[in-house]
Amino acid sequence: MAAENKTEKATPKKRKDERKEGNIFMSKDVVSVVFIFGSFYALRILFPYTYENLSHITKRFIYLSGTMTDLNQDNIGSLGQEFLTAAAQGILPISFVCLAIGVLAYGVQTRFIFVGKSLKPKFSKLNPVEGIKKMFALKNAVELLKSLIKTVILVAILYSILKDSAINVVRTMDMSIQDGVKYMFSIMMSMIFRVCIFFAAVAFLDYLFQRWDYERKIMMTKQEIKEEHKQAEGNPEVKGKIKETQRQRARMRMMQAVPDADVIIRNPTHFAVALKYDQDKNRAPIVLAKGKNELAFRIIEVAQENGVTCVENKPLARGLYAEAELNQEIPMAYYGAVAEVLVYVLKLNKKLR
Repeated sequence: MAAENKTEKATPKKRKDERKEGNIFMSKDVVSVVFIFGSFYALRILFPYTYENLSHITKRFIYLSGTMTDLNQDNIGSLGQEFLTAAAQGILPISFVCLAIGVLAYGVQTRFIFVGKSLKPKFSKLNPVEGIKKMFALKNAVELLKSLIKTVILVAILYSILKDSAINVVRTMDMSIQDGVKYMFSIMMSMIFRVCIFFAAVAFLDYLFQRWDYERKIMMTKQEIKEEHKQAEGNPEVKGKIKETQRQRARMRMMQAVPDADVIIRNPTHFAVALKYDQDKNRAPIVLAKGKNELAFRIIEVAQENGVTCVENKPLARGLYAEAELNQEIPMAYYGAVAEVLVYVLKLNKKLR
Protein backbone atom coordinates (compact mmCIF):
# COMPACT_ATOMS: atom_id res chain seq x y z
CA MET A 1 0.00 0.00 0.00
CA ALA A 2 2.90 2.38 0.78
CA ALA A 3 4.39 1.80 -2.67
CA GLU A 4 1.01 2.38 -4.32
CA ASN A 5 0.60 5.71 -2.51
CA LYS A 6 3.92 7.05 -3.77
CA THR A 7 2.50 9.26 -6.48
CA GLU A 8 4.59 12.44 -6.02
CA LYS A 9 7.95 13.21 -7.58
CA ALA A 10 10.92 13.34 -5.23
CA THR A 11 11.76 16.73 -3.77
CA PRO A 12 15.27 18.25 -4.03
CA LYS A 13 15.88 17.38 -0.38
CA LYS A 14 14.88 13.76 -0.99
CA ARG A 15 17.24 13.54 -3.96
CA LYS A 16 20.05 15.07 -1.91
CA ASP A 17 19.48 12.58 0.93
CA GLU A 18 19.45 9.67 -1.51
CA ARG A 19 22.77 10.81 -2.97
CA LYS A 20 24.27 11.00 0.52
CA GLU A 21 23.23 7.38 1.07
CA GLY A 22 24.87 6.35 -2.20
CA ASN A 23 21.57 5.72 -3.97
CA ILE A 24 22.39 7.33 -7.30
CA PHE A 25 21.19 6.90 -10.84
CA MET A 26 23.66 5.21 -13.16
CA SER A 27 23.56 2.97 -16.21
CA LYS A 28 26.41 0.47 -16.25
CA ASP A 29 25.82 -0.20 -19.94
CA VAL A 30 26.52 3.44 -20.74
CA VAL A 31 29.82 3.15 -18.87
CA SER A 32 30.65 -0.05 -20.79
CA VAL A 33 29.84 1.45 -24.18
CA VAL A 34 31.77 4.66 -23.56
CA PHE A 35 34.69 2.60 -22.28
CA ILE A 36 34.67 0.28 -25.29
CA PHE A 37 34.28 3.13 -27.80
CA GLY A 38 36.98 5.21 -26.11
CA SER A 39 39.37 2.29 -25.78
CA PHE A 40 38.69 1.31 -29.39
CA TYR A 41 39.60 4.73 -30.77
CA ALA A 42 42.52 5.12 -28.36
CA LEU A 43 43.91 1.80 -29.53
CA ARG A 44 43.32 2.76 -33.14
CA ILE A 45 45.17 6.08 -32.74
CA LEU A 46 47.99 4.84 -30.51
CA PHE A 47 48.47 1.45 -32.19
CA PRO A 48 51.22 2.63 -34.60
CA TYR A 49 53.18 4.07 -31.68
CA THR A 50 52.68 0.93 -29.59
CA TYR A 51 53.50 -1.32 -32.52
CA GLU A 52 56.70 0.59 -33.22
CA ASN A 53 57.91 0.32 -29.62
CA LEU A 54 57.11 -3.38 -29.26
CA SER A 55 58.47 -4.15 -32.72
CA HIS A 56 61.72 -2.37 -31.96
CA ILE A 57 62.29 -4.19 -28.67
CA THR A 58 61.35 -7.54 -30.26
CA LYS A 59 63.82 -7.08 -33.13
CA ARG A 60 66.51 -6.05 -30.67
CA PHE A 61 66.03 -9.14 -28.52
CA ILE A 62 66.01 -11.41 -31.57
CA TYR A 63 69.25 -9.77 -32.70
CA LEU A 64 70.82 -10.13 -29.27
CA SER A 65 69.82 -13.80 -29.06
CA GLY A 66 71.99 -14.53 -32.09
CA THR A 67 74.96 -12.30 -31.24
CA MET A 68 75.24 -12.31 -27.46
CA THR A 69 77.51 -15.08 -26.24
CA ASP A 70 77.99 -14.10 -22.61
CA LEU A 71 74.91 -13.75 -20.36
CA ASN A 72 75.62 -12.60 -16.82
CA GLN A 73 73.88 -10.81 -13.97
CA ASP A 74 74.71 -7.35 -15.32
CA ASN A 75 73.37 -8.19 -18.77
CA ILE A 76 70.15 -9.65 -17.39
CA GLY A 77 69.49 -6.49 -15.30
CA SER A 78 70.09 -4.07 -18.18
CA LEU A 79 68.09 -6.17 -20.64
CA GLY A 80 65.20 -6.50 -18.20
CA GLN A 81 65.16 -2.75 -17.57
CA GLU A 82 65.23 -2.08 -21.32
CA PHE A 83 62.34 -4.48 -21.90
CA LEU A 84 60.21 -2.98 -19.12
CA THR A 85 60.86 0.55 -20.38
CA ALA A 86 59.80 -0.35 -23.91
CA ALA A 87 56.73 -2.23 -22.67
CA ALA A 88 55.73 0.73 -20.47
CA GLN A 89 56.13 3.19 -23.34
CA GLY A 90 53.95 1.04 -25.55
CA ILE A 91 51.24 -0.03 -23.10
CA LEU A 92 50.92 2.69 -20.43
CA PRO A 93 49.55 5.45 -22.74
CA ILE A 94 46.64 3.22 -23.80
CA SER A 95 46.10 2.08 -20.22
CA PHE A 96 45.93 5.65 -18.90
CA VAL A 97 43.53 6.70 -21.66
CA CYS A 98 41.25 3.73 -20.94
CA LEU A 99 41.34 4.45 -17.20
CA ALA A 100 40.48 8.13 -17.75
CA ILE A 101 37.59 7.21 -20.07
CA GLY A 102 36.15 4.78 -17.51
CA VAL A 103 36.37 7.30 -14.67
CA LEU A 104 34.84 10.02 -16.86
CA ALA A 105 31.96 7.80 -17.99
CA TYR A 106 31.18 6.93 -14.38
CA GLY A 107 31.71 10.43 -13.02
CA VAL A 108 29.51 12.24 -15.53
CA GLN A 109 26.51 10.13 -14.51
CA THR A 110 27.18 10.28 -10.76
CA ARG A 111 28.60 13.86 -10.72
CA PHE A 112 31.81 12.36 -9.33
CA ILE A 113 30.20 11.56 -6.00
CA PHE A 114 32.00 9.28 -3.57
CA VAL A 115 30.02 7.84 -0.68
CA GLY A 116 31.83 5.95 2.06
CA LYS A 117 28.61 4.34 3.28
CA SER A 118 28.40 2.19 0.17
CA LEU A 119 31.72 0.56 1.15
CA LYS A 120 30.52 -0.44 4.61
CA PRO A 121 29.44 -4.09 4.97
CA LYS A 122 25.71 -4.64 5.34
CA PHE A 123 24.70 -7.84 7.13
CA SER A 124 21.20 -7.49 5.71
CA LYS A 125 22.64 -8.58 2.37
CA LEU A 126 23.38 -11.98 3.91
CA ASN A 127 19.69 -12.54 4.59
CA PRO A 128 18.61 -15.43 2.29
CA VAL A 129 14.99 -14.23 2.22
CA GLU A 130 16.05 -10.82 0.91
CA GLY A 131 18.31 -12.54 -1.61
CA ILE A 132 15.41 -14.63 -2.94
CA LYS A 133 13.24 -11.50 -3.22
CA LYS A 134 15.94 -9.73 -5.24
CA MET A 135 16.18 -12.70 -7.60
CA PHE A 136 12.59 -12.06 -8.71
CA ALA A 137 12.82 -8.26 -8.71
CA LEU A 138 11.91 -6.35 -11.88
CA LYS A 139 15.38 -4.88 -12.25
CA ASN A 140 17.09 -8.27 -12.06
CA ALA A 141 14.63 -9.74 -14.54
CA VAL A 142 15.42 -6.94 -16.98
CA GLU A 143 19.17 -7.44 -16.43
CA LEU A 144 18.83 -11.18 -17.12
CA LEU A 145 16.81 -10.59 -20.28
CA LYS A 146 19.27 -7.94 -21.41
CA SER A 147 22.24 -10.26 -20.83
CA LEU A 148 20.61 -13.05 -22.84
CA ILE A 149 19.86 -10.70 -25.74
CA LYS A 150 23.38 -9.31 -25.72
CA THR A 151 24.90 -12.78 -25.64
CA VAL A 152 22.80 -14.06 -28.54
CA ILE A 153 23.42 -11.02 -30.75
CA LEU A 154 27.11 -10.91 -29.83
CA VAL A 155 27.54 -14.54 -30.86
CA ALA A 156 25.67 -13.81 -34.10
CA ILE A 157 27.96 -10.86 -34.90
CA LEU A 158 31.11 -12.84 -34.18
CA TYR A 159 29.86 -15.78 -36.24
CA SER A 160 29.04 -13.59 -39.24
CA ILE A 161 32.44 -11.88 -39.14
CA LEU A 162 34.41 -15.10 -38.72
CA LYS A 163 32.37 -16.82 -41.41
CA ASP A 164 33.08 -14.08 -43.94
CA SER A 165 36.76 -13.86 -42.99
CA ALA A 166 37.58 -17.53 -42.38
CA ILE A 167 39.21 -18.08 -45.79
CA ASN A 168 41.24 -14.89 -45.59
CA VAL A 169 42.40 -15.76 -42.06
CA VAL A 170 43.84 -19.03 -43.41
CA ARG A 171 45.60 -17.09 -46.18
CA THR A 172 47.47 -15.02 -43.62
CA MET A 173 49.90 -17.94 -43.37
CA ASP A 174 51.14 -16.98 -46.84
CA MET A 175 51.52 -13.33 -45.86
CA SER A 176 54.38 -11.62 -44.11
CA ILE A 177 54.11 -11.26 -40.37
CA GLN A 178 53.49 -7.53 -40.67
CA ASP A 179 50.71 -7.92 -43.27
CA GLY A 180 49.12 -10.77 -41.34
CA VAL A 181 49.06 -8.74 -38.11
CA LYS A 182 47.56 -5.74 -39.93
CA TYR A 183 44.85 -7.92 -41.46
CA MET A 184 43.95 -9.57 -38.17
CA PHE A 185 43.92 -6.17 -36.51
CA SER A 186 41.52 -4.85 -39.16
CA ILE A 187 39.20 -7.82 -38.59
CA MET A 188 39.31 -7.21 -34.84
CA MET A 189 38.56 -3.49 -35.30
CA SER A 190 35.60 -4.28 -37.58
CA MET A 191 34.26 -6.73 -35.02
CA ILE A 192 34.64 -4.23 -32.16
CA PHE A 193 32.97 -1.46 -34.16
CA ARG A 194 29.90 -3.61 -34.88
CA VAL A 195 29.70 -4.71 -31.26
CA CYS A 196 29.95 -1.09 -30.11
CA ILE A 197 27.12 -0.01 -32.40
CA PHE A 198 24.89 -2.73 -30.99
CA PHE A 199 25.90 -2.00 -27.40
CA ALA A 200 25.21 1.71 -27.92
CA ALA A 201 21.59 0.93 -28.79
CA VAL A 202 21.29 -1.35 -25.76
CA ALA A 203 22.91 1.28 -23.52
CA PHE A 204 20.45 3.95 -24.67
CA LEU A 205 17.48 1.72 -23.79
CA ASP A 206 19.13 0.77 -20.49
CA TYR A 207 19.69 4.45 -19.67
CA LEU A 208 15.98 5.16 -20.15
CA PHE A 209 15.00 2.16 -18.04
CA GLN A 210 17.45 2.95 -15.23
CA ARG A 211 16.24 6.54 -15.11
CA TRP A 212 12.60 5.46 -14.98
CA ASP A 213 13.33 2.83 -12.33
CA TYR A 214 15.31 5.30 -10.18
CA GLU A 215 12.58 7.95 -10.35
CA ARG A 216 10.01 5.29 -9.46
CA LYS A 217 11.97 4.15 -6.40
CA ILE A 218 12.51 7.61 -4.93
CA MET A 219 8.91 8.76 -5.40
CA MET A 220 7.22 10.06 -2.27
CA THR A 221 3.78 9.99 -0.73
CA LYS A 222 1.87 13.20 -0.08
CA GLN A 223 2.28 12.59 3.64
CA GLU A 224 6.08 12.35 3.27
CA ILE A 225 6.13 15.69 1.45
CA LYS A 226 4.05 17.28 4.22
CA GLU A 227 6.39 15.88 6.88
CA GLU A 228 9.40 17.18 4.96
CA HIS A 229 7.90 20.68 4.84
CA LYS A 230 7.19 20.53 8.58
CA GLN A 231 10.76 19.49 9.33
CA ALA A 232 12.14 22.24 7.11
CA GLU A 233 9.99 24.86 8.80
CA GLY A 234 10.93 23.54 12.24
CA ASN A 235 14.65 23.57 11.53
CA PRO A 236 16.25 26.40 13.57
CA GLU A 237 18.76 27.15 10.82
CA VAL A 238 16.01 27.41 8.20
CA LYS A 239 13.89 29.54 10.52
CA GLY A 240 16.85 31.81 11.19
CA LYS A 241 17.55 32.24 7.50
CA ILE A 242 13.89 32.98 6.78
CA LYS A 243 13.71 35.60 9.54
CA GLU A 244 16.97 37.19 8.42
CA THR A 245 15.68 37.35 4.84
CA GLN A 246 12.43 38.90 6.04
CA ARG A 247 14.32 41.49 8.11
CA GLN A 248 16.53 42.40 5.15
CA ARG A 249 13.54 42.82 2.84
CA ALA A 250 11.65 44.92 5.44
CA ARG A 251 14.75 47.09 5.90
CA MET A 252 15.07 47.59 2.15
CA ARG A 253 11.42 48.63 1.87
CA MET A 254 11.85 50.97 4.83
CA MET A 255 14.95 52.61 3.34
CA GLN A 256 13.15 53.06 0.00
CA ALA A 257 10.44 55.05 1.85
CA VAL A 258 12.89 57.49 3.51
CA PRO A 259 13.06 59.89 0.51
CA ASP A 260 9.24 60.38 0.81
CA ALA A 261 9.47 61.58 4.43
CA ASP A 262 8.74 65.17 5.47
CA VAL A 263 11.23 65.20 8.34
CA ILE A 264 13.81 63.03 10.11
CA ILE A 265 13.93 63.40 13.90
CA ARG A 266 17.30 62.26 15.21
CA ASN A 267 19.43 62.00 18.38
CA PRO A 268 21.90 62.94 16.80
CA THR A 269 22.98 59.64 15.15
CA HIS A 270 21.94 57.08 17.78
CA PHE A 271 18.23 57.23 16.91
CA ALA A 272 16.41 58.37 13.79
CA VAL A 273 12.69 58.40 12.94
CA ALA A 274 11.32 59.35 9.49
CA LEU A 275 7.84 60.94 9.55
CA LYS A 276 5.40 61.86 6.82
CA TYR A 277 2.13 63.77 7.25
CA ASP A 278 -0.66 63.80 4.65
CA GLN A 279 -3.61 65.66 6.17
CA ASP A 280 -5.94 64.39 3.43
CA LYS A 281 -5.27 60.71 4.24
CA ASN A 282 -4.12 60.52 7.85
CA ARG A 283 -5.12 62.06 11.17
CA ALA A 284 -1.51 62.18 12.36
CA PRO A 285 2.02 61.74 10.92
CA ILE A 286 3.03 58.24 9.83
CA VAL A 287 6.31 56.54 10.77
CA LEU A 288 7.98 55.58 7.47
CA ALA A 289 11.27 54.36 9.00
CA LYS A 290 13.07 54.16 12.29
CA GLY A 291 16.37 52.81 13.50
CA LYS A 292 19.22 53.15 15.94
CA ASN A 293 23.00 53.25 15.71
CA GLU A 294 24.14 52.08 12.26
CA LEU A 295 20.62 51.93 10.81
CA ALA A 296 19.88 55.43 12.18
CA PHE A 297 23.03 56.74 10.52
CA ARG A 298 21.97 55.13 7.25
CA ILE A 299 18.47 56.71 7.46
CA ILE A 300 20.02 60.15 8.03
CA GLU A 301 22.46 59.61 5.17
CA VAL A 302 19.70 58.65 2.71
CA ALA A 303 17.56 61.59 3.88
CA GLN A 304 20.38 64.06 3.30
CA GLU A 305 21.06 62.62 -0.13
CA ASN A 306 17.41 63.22 -1.06
CA GLY A 307 17.03 66.67 0.54
CA VAL A 308 14.86 65.59 3.49
CA THR A 309 15.16 67.95 6.50
CA CYS A 310 16.73 66.43 9.62
CA VAL A 311 15.87 67.90 13.02
CA GLU A 312 17.80 67.03 16.17
CA ASN A 313 15.52 66.42 19.17
CA LYS A 314 16.90 63.84 21.57
CA PRO A 315 13.86 63.18 23.82
CA LEU A 316 11.44 63.12 20.87
CA ALA A 317 13.65 60.80 18.80
CA ARG A 318 14.04 58.35 21.71
CA GLY A 319 10.34 58.42 22.55
CA LEU A 320 9.13 57.90 18.98
CA TYR A 321 11.62 55.08 18.42
CA ALA A 322 10.44 53.30 21.59
CA GLU A 323 6.66 53.79 21.27
CA ALA A 324 5.77 54.48 17.61
CA GLU A 325 5.11 51.52 15.29
CA LEU A 326 6.42 51.31 11.74
CA ASN A 327 3.88 52.38 9.08
CA GLN A 328 1.50 53.47 11.86
CA GLU A 329 0.40 56.88 13.16
CA ILE A 330 2.44 58.31 16.01
CA PRO A 331 0.98 58.01 19.57
CA MET A 332 -1.31 60.86 20.64
CA ALA A 333 1.13 61.90 23.40
CA TYR A 334 3.57 63.14 20.75
CA TYR A 335 1.11 65.15 18.63
CA GLY A 336 2.15 68.52 20.09
CA ALA A 337 5.91 67.96 19.90
CA VAL A 338 5.74 66.60 16.35
CA ALA A 339 3.43 69.43 15.27
CA GLU A 340 6.01 71.98 16.41
CA VAL A 341 8.69 70.18 14.41
CA LEU A 342 6.52 70.07 11.27
CA VAL A 343 5.72 73.79 11.56
CA TYR A 344 9.43 74.51 11.91
CA VAL A 345 10.21 72.40 8.82
CA LEU A 346 7.45 74.12 6.83
CA LYS A 347 8.80 77.57 7.66
CA LEU A 348 12.34 76.44 6.87
CA ASN A 349 11.31 75.11 3.46
CA LYS A 350 9.48 78.37 2.64
CA LYS A 351 12.61 80.38 3.50
CA LEU A 352 14.74 78.11 1.29
CA ARG A 353 12.33 78.54 -1.59
